[in-house]
Amino acid sequence: MKTLAVLLASAALSFAAPKTELGVINGAAFRIDVPDNWNGSLVVYCHGYNAQPMKFNDQKLNPVLAVFADQGFAVAQSGYAAGGWAVEQAATDTESLRRYFIDKYGKPKETYITGHSMGGFLTMMLMETHPTAYDAALPMCGPLASTEQFMGRGAFDSYVLFNYYFPGVLPEPTKIPKDFVNNRELMAKIEKTLDGSPEKAASLRKFHDSNLKSNRDLASTTAFIAYMIKELNERAGGNPFDNRSVIYNGTLDDNKINSEIPRYAADAKAVAYMRSFYTPTGHISNPMLAIHTSYDPLVPVWIPNTYSSTIDVAGSSPLYVQQFVKHDGHCAITPAETAAGFAELREWKSRGNKPKGGEVPATSAGNN
Repeated sequence: MKTLAVLLASAALSFAAPKTELGVINGAAFRIDVPDNWNGSLVVYCHGYNAQPMKFNDQKLNPVLAVFADQGFAVAQSGYAAGGWAVEQAATDTESLRRYFIDKYGKPKETYITGHSMGGFLTMMLMETHPTAYDAALPMCGPLASTEQFMGRGAFDSYVLFNYYFPGVLPEPTKIPKDFVNNRELMAKIEKTLDGSPEKAASLRKFHDSNLKSNRDLASTTAFIAYMIKELNERAGGNPFDNRSVIYNGTLDDNKINSEIPRYAADAKAVAYMRSFYTPTGHISNPMLAIHTSYDPLVPVWIPNTYSSTIDVAGSSPLYVQQFVKHDGHCAITPAETAAGFAELREWKSRGNKPKGGEVPATSAGNN
């Protein structure tokens, strides 16, 4: 069996030119890379939120995914047949690609799953819903909580409060037009609005559980939330968010705002859709190592922390570890830190040496 040191050393080797296959399965583009030094095992990668379905070319793997090929693993990734919070389609498309890989290249010795952001969420979801398909998982910067919780009590509440402080800058959450887009112009407009009212901006930054550090972070997060709410309303067939019983706190005047802030009722069918895609159970059958940044303006740390409690209630604590890296930003996890986490996960899976939670050890991060 290889030791952790040997696994890390292998991650630093120059990447052998892979065999790259491009194709489409049921409307979802895919890419498969099989390195010359293939060890017979597979990493399935789930990409994050993207407004449109992803397309692929045959250019060199990006540095993060090259980490897995460096260690001798084939890498398979689906572009999903739909864009946005396409968890429903992405789960199906990812599984179709995994089965296609088996049909063409043979059953892998081991199959790992990983992903960033929404892809980290999918990693968690597929580990729970397909317990025999994946031997271990590495979700990174993922919102590991129920969609209803982190989008409702996180994103929606902050959006409604923004609109209360700054009426007319953004559409009502239930009336966002279909042609609404998230772009630099929108972010600049929001940031300028925030800069013009320092007291309100400071209140909004504090209202976010990540305690946002700048108006720029708040502007980019708010613009993304606006588009996300619009897209989810369309996907779910109605408004899935309900704030009628929410008590807002940490505002400029809690009593006044709770009396005056607009209240919205959710559509029952839309809520059911969002709960279906997806509400975690915490029931996993194989090791999962989650990595997050210590400051993430888009997916604040309270969200992945929630999954630790879900895991505890499910009795799956022996199979779960959460670590963090000391960086600011969404998914600001370096290739070296990814390589270190993957090596620890392999060591855990092959030898039973469970990694420690907390900060990613500096000695294991290495250089890539």
